[in-house]
Parts: sequence; structure tokens; C-alpha cells
Amino acid sequence: MVYNDQSLRLRREQLNPPQLKPDGSSGRCKQSDAYNLLRRFRLHADAILRFIADPTVPFSNNIAERAVRMPKVKQKISGCFRTIAGADNFCIIRSCLDTLRKQGHSMLEVLRRAFTGDPIMPAA
Repeated sequence: MVYNDQSLRLRREQLNPPQLKPDGSSGRCKQSDAYNLLRRFRLHADAILRFIADPTVPFSNNIAERAVRMPKVKQKISGCFRTIAGADNFCIIRSCLDTLRKQGHSMLEVLRRAFTGDPIMPAA
């Protein structure tokens, strides 16, 4: 990826705090949050801007965040899963339902067929 290195260099000079510690002790100075953000952008610019060059990469990670939300809500309500097997089963069922929803299936129909012994399997 190409980004404006000169403007980043100028911003770094503006955001970088003085190198001498005010109390005279040795060691590194604490960097400002803005400087740390700029530094991370510079180090990871290719990954941050990948969505511009590759249309298959989403702009944000909201889809991933939503995928984790339901197990977190379940954990918050009940406090925990009683067994590892119960947590695994919950994740498998939730994953299948979420995939089928994303593929456009009706959740009512999916659940009806699952309980009558004729489940719809998600496409790969």
C-alpha cells in the first residue's frame, strides 16, 4: 500500500513528546496516545488499508464482533457454561444457525425442520 510518508513524518514530529524526562530520571519518555496510534498506523498501514485494494476484505470487523456477541451474552446471563461439551454444543448450533441466516434461510423454517428430523445443512 502507498501512503503519504512525508505527512506521517510531519505528524510524528508534532506528536512526539520531548526526549528528556521532566524529573531527570533515566529511561524512555512516555509516548502520547496520538503518537502511538500514528506509529501503529505506520507499521500496519498495509493491513489497515487492505479493504481499499481487496473488495473481499470488509471495512470493519463488525461481523466478527457480532459472531462472538451471542456466546458472551449467554455467559453473562447464566454466569458460565456448565460443561465444556455444553459450550461446544452451543457454539456448533449457534454457528450453524448464524450461517444459515446469512445464507438467507428463514430461522423459523430451519428450526421447524431441525425439530422434525429433517435439518437444513449450511452450504460450504
